[in-house]
Amino acid sequence: LKVMLIEGLRLEDKRPEDIRDAEPIFIEGLGLDSIDALELVVLVEENFHVSIPDEEVGKSAFASIDALADFILANQAAAAPLP
Repeated sequence: LKVMLIEGLRLEDKRPEDIRDAEPIFIEGLGLDSIDALELVVLVEENFHVSIPDEEVGKSAFASIDALADFILANQAAAAPLP
């Protein structure tokens, strides 16, 4: 996730180890703005095949790297076909 974030948003001054798992992704965390948010939604939806349907879901999912990982795992599991 950290590499996708850095490469997808072209955060040239960041390395994966610079990003703390529990730190906020936006504003005080990495300093991302609303344009970055839109790009991040597209990156997550395309790379992980999950849907972020609205702003409230996005706020929760993008609270931190930990929150984003949990969101992706939960939504991939929910979308997986039953055997």
